[in-house]
Amino acid sequence: MRKSRALTNHYLYAERDSMTAQILDGKALAQQFEEEMRQRVEALKAKANGRTPILATILVGADPASATYVKMKGNACRRVGMESEAIEMAESTTTEQLLAKIDELNNNPDVHGILLQHPVPAQIDERACFDAISLEKDVDGVTCLGFGRMSMGEAAYGCATPKGIMRLLEHYKVEMEGKHAVVVGRSAILGKPMAMMLLEANATVTICHSRTQNLADLVKQADIVVGAVGKPEFIKADWIKDGAVVVDAGYHPEKCGDIELGPLVDRVAAYTPVPGGVGPMTINTLIFQTLQSGEKALG
Repeated sequence: MRKSRALTNHYLYAERDSMTAQILDGKALAQQFEEEMRQRVEALKAKANGRTPILATILVGADPASATYVKMKGNACRRVGMESEAIEMAESTTTEQLLAKIDELNNNPDVHGILLQHPVPAQIDERACFDAISLEKDVDGVTCLGFGRMSMGEAAYGCATPKGIMRLLEHYKVEMEGKHAVVVGRSAILGKPMAMMLLEANATVTICHSRTQNLADLVKQADIVVGAVGKPEFIKADWIKDGAVVVDAGYHPEKCGDIELGPLVDRVAAYTPVPGGVGPMTINTLIFQTLQSGEKALG
């Protein structure tokens, strides 16, 4: 037992004298989780007379990047044996028309998860449309009700990116209890829920953002750093202390994240690569939560 535990610890964190960081490989983990989900979907179909969880995706307008993201999510559903319903609405769609479509999906018993692709055209009240999604089908964790329940420790689906990060940290047995986590970013669907989830895991959390004074000094205190500010390599390598765990939730056209990762790979305990770290776990978590919703409705 002692030998097995020692090997496990060595796998999770390389010895400090060499400081070769553990790669928190979201791509490989997502593939592993997909295999597990395929088995769960097959078991559910056997119990539910062939019915399978369905994710409804709503794309308003013709933004190429958004269309690509929606397609990726549909492909991920099919890989695990689930179905997706792609709903495309015109650029001129009004708030009222979008709310009517969401209401229709809320009342469709064959739909188990609803994803409204962000961003929507400027004339639409995005927050009102997000909040119209029923709690039971809010598998992307975007409603105020879902955020509030999650923050209070009540049952709700977490925002897909921060929840995906938590699943990644938990799988690699990154210790969070008692650790100082610094989250750089305060968006409603990433920075804020990330902080609440880390707090629920008994970390001590500091939330920073692009206007925080003495930001570098705060980041240097962190045992766990989460970059979620949305600016390429905004967080510099020399801000981060040796032995920290580094989670980069950003991805930019320059093929870099929010953190200057290059100089860190020989200094930190663990890090998420960009790409291949947080991104695959975001989509995987969306599909996983749709499966959970389907299991509750069909199982």
